[in-house]
Amino acid sequence: MPNFRTTRSVNHSANNMFDLVADVESYPEFVPLCQSLYVRSQEETDDQTVLLADMTVAYKVLRETFTSRVVLDRDGLKITTQAVEGPFRNMENNWQFRGLSETTCDISFSLEYEFRSYAIQLLVGGLFDRAFRKYADAFEQRADQVYRRP
Repeated sequence: MPNFRTTRSVNHSANNMFDLVADVESYPEFVPLCQSLYVRSQEETDDQTVLLADMTVAYKVLRETFTSRVVLDRDGLKITTQAVEGPFRNMENNWQFRGLSETTCDISFSLEYEFRSYAIQLLVGGLFDRAFRKYADAFEQRADQVYRRP
């Protein structure tokens, strides 16, 4: 199954980066290939927020919508996303934010995915690899804009 993992240090607090990634409805503004994102439902538990969200990704004539379950764990500074409907047989990504100081943190990002159709995997798998590899950069650039870092 294709996967990608990275850890990087950024000049933003762990809480700020958690908030930025948790703001899924803003993804169409800066996430590669994300055309739209709609939160279907939001459920609050004692220590987590669980979202059910539809994300449409598009590139040229290709367009796919999939539904994911997003678990926002503020206390643990962790976000987990799993596809529940759509073209993926399996798709899970994880974010973990670890504060290094009041103004810096390490972000660990991992993604594993497999399309239901082998033909779709062959057709768009490479495109998804390139786009997902740019995700961490897109979030860091967005944080620089939102939190006013040069």
